[in-house]
Amino acid sequence: MIDNSILFPQPIQAPVRPKNAAVPPGAKPAGNDSPFAKVLDEKLPGQPVRLSQHAVERLKSRGITLSEADMKQLAGAVDSVAQKGGKESLIMMGDAALVVSVKNRTVVTAMDRQGMKGNVFTNIDSAVVF
Repeated sequence: MIDNSILFPQPIQAPVRPKNAAVPPGAKPAGNDSPFAKVLDEKLPGQPVRLSQHAVERLKSRGITLSEADMKQLAGAVDSVAQKGGKESLIMMGDAALVVSVKNRTVVTAMDRQGMKGNVFTNIDSAVVF
């Protein structure tokens, strides 16, 4: 006669580490320098915006100063452009026009209102006006 009973084995349970157990020596904390963490850090909003050497020279030569509040406003504008998928943006702040690489969060160049007249801005895919 055939035995028609079905055998259900007990599920395998993963070992549980007590909450007060110490991390073994040589173990690295998860995620700090993994490739995923690096990509995530690049994508997170709120990162500071940097100025390229070229932009610093242009700001100085054209007498444009950016306060800490201006830099925060600029970072917010870059975050907005990044969320919309922009890559290179023209950001107009008062009397200054800044061309920003959104991916690198870097101001590429800057010009004042006088320098904007008659200029054509190329290689941008978005614009923000404050």
